[in-house]
Amino acid sequence: FNGMAARLQLTEEQRRDLMADITHELRTPLTVIQGNLEGILDGVYSPDEAHLKSILEETQVLSRLVDDLRTLALAESGALQLKKEPTDLEELIGETVSAFRTQADAAGVKLDIQAEPGQPLLNLDPERIRQVLSNLIANALRYTPRDGSIHLGHHLATADGGKYAEVTVEDSGVG
Repeated sequence: FNGMAARLQLTEEQRRDLMADITHELRTPLTVIQGNLEGILDGVYSPDEAHLKSILEETQVLSRLVDDLRTLALAESGALQLKKEPTDLEELIGETVSAFRTQADAAGVKLDIQAEPGQPLLNLDPERIRQVLSNLIANALRYTPRDGSIHLGHHLATADGGKYAEVTVEDSGVG
C-alpha cells in the first residue's frame, strides 16, 4: 500500500510539473501577442509589417504548442495513429532544416546536416518525424547563442541483430 501511495504521489508531482511547463510555454507567446496588440492600440507601436509579423509568428508558436498538446494527449490515450510510408530520411531532414534556415541566419546560428549518402528509403511516419525534428531544432535555436552551431546527423546502425536509423541533433548552446 505504501508503494502504491508513493507512486501516486510521484505521478501527481509529475502531472503538476507538466502543467507548470505547459502554462509557461503557452504564457510566453501570449504575453508577446498581448504586449504588441496593446502597444498598437495605445499608439505606442504602429500597426506596421514588423509588429504584425511578430504577432503572426507568436500565433504560429501557439498553434504548434496546441498541436503538440493534442498529439501528446492522443499518444497517452493510445489513439495516436502512425501513417508509415517509404520515406527518404535525408530529404525529410533537409526539408525540415530548410524551414528553419531563415530563423537560424537571423539568429547568427550555423545550421548544417551531416549524413551518410545513399541510404535506403525507411518505412516511417514523415509528419511525426518532421514534428520531432522541428521541436528539437526550435529548442536548439532557442538556446544556441549567436555564432553558435546546430548539427543534424543521421546514419544507419545495427543493434540486437536489427537495423535502425539514428538521428542526432547537437547544438553549441548551454546544457
